[in-house]
Amino acid sequence: MLAWIGRRLRAAALPVLFIACCGYFVWHAVHGERGLIARDQRVQQIAEATAERERVQADLAAMERRVNGLRGELLDRDQLDERARQLLNMVGRDEIVVPYGPERRLF
Repeated sequence: MLAWIGRRLRAAALPVLFIACCGYFVWHAVHGERGLIARDQRVQQIAEATAERERVQADLAAMERRVNGLRGELLDRDQLDERARQLLNMVGRDEIVVPYGPERRLF
């Protein structure tokens, strides 16, 4: 009876070892630092970074348009007037002033 149990244990040792090794590699393929879960997190981070880059590029384009409006050869008189009034803190006699708090800046 004891010999029969010993033969069964020896016969089962190699398949159990193989299954344990496969389980180890499958677990790391899913949960490891380069696994499926980490890949999904990297894809999400890349999507967030791409959206942030597009937002910043749109802000840059808007700022470039404003700066181009103040260049000498392409001077936009309305924008120049707006900027001069802001810097000098002056308004015309027929204009209405709407005060904003420092936390509600227009630009």
